[in-house]
Amino acid sequence: MRIRYTFWITLMLIGMVGMWGMAYGASAQSGGKKTPAPTQKTVKLNINKASVQDLTRLPGIGPRTAERIVTYRKEHGPFKRIEEIMNVRGIGRKKFERIKSMITVR
Repeated sequence: MRIRYTFWITLMLIGMVGMWGMAYGASAQSGGKKTPAPTQKTVKLNINKASVQDLTRLPGIGPRTAERIVTYRKEHGPFKRIEEIMNVRGIGRKKFERIKSMITVR
């Protein structure tokens, strides 16, 4: 009788440890960060009016690249299409693909 009791206790502990490990693993994979719930309407950043500080909120856009965007805009006038941002040094196809859904020219 005692062997059966020990067996079931051991089995329950193994199950609890396994469940804790799965929960911890999922948390570790996401970096422990919660993903914000999607909003109904996403506000896009107007690259023709955005400040350097606003532009640095875009993924992959640091202060130097943001400065280049503002300088380019001053020298060449407003962007007519969002694709024109790839004319700015430091913004290639990959970076553009990451930010294109977050920017606008209107």
